[in-house]
Amino acid sequence: MDDLADALGALRWWRDAGVDTLVDDEPRDWLRPAAQLAPIAPAMPRESVEPLFEAADVVPPAAPAPAAETLPATLEAYAAWCADPATFPDLGPQRVCAAGDPASGIMILGDMPEPGDADAGMLMSGELGRLFDRILAAIGRDRASVYLAALCPARPAGGRIASATAAELVRAAHHHVALAAPKVLLLLGKEAMTAFGLDWPGARGHLHEINHIGGKTVAIATFHPRMLLQSPARKADLWADLRLLLQELDR
Repeated sequence: MDDLADALGALRWWRDAGVDTLVDDEPRDWLRPAAQLAPIAPAMPRESVEPLFEAADVVPPAAPAPAAETLPATLEAYAAWCADPATFPDLGPQRVCAAGDPASGIMILGDMPEPGDADAGMLMSGELGRLFDRILAAIGRDRASVYLAALCPARPAGGRIASATAAELVRAAHHHVALAAPKVLLLLGKEAMTAFGLDWPGARGHLHEINHIGGKTVAIATFHPRMLLQSPARKADLWADLRLLLQELDR
């Protein structure tokens, strides 16, 4: 019994001293200095949402819209086309299309509906929607006085979209902006930015000019409201972007 206690005591001492293995396949030089790891640059917080595209962090390059005759020629026709389950059938039948006033001068574009948006019948519902409404109120607007849309009109299972479909969604979004012809396009989050050729997160804090088949539109990139729920400290950055938007609208 004493021998067992002594053995257990020795094992505990080795554990407390940092011994991590008794036997290894290869000889180990315990006196060799530890390798120096390269410093890691601080990373921007990532939005807590599955990537829009099939491969993480891979997006199709921004592309001009296809010829006008291949897509609906009016916003009314575009809305019907978007709501039709036969349009991008792999996305499923539950669609949440654009809403608001296209003549308001502000088009706001996110990535895809939230999990509860289809049941609510609108983009930006639930807790996220309440935050979005407060953001609009801060610039003297509400949902009726902006035009809110998403790159993708549905949320497929898992929140992932095949690359081929994603590329077509990007082309359709360029066409959608051309039809709406807003004075300012507010892009929410990484996917919306990259769909228009802007870098995340470096595009923030600047005015950009988006070329499309109908001409040019001024764009401002900022965080998606879902990121603010995760990182409230980013609200100051968002407000700086909204001031840019107000200045451009006052021109």
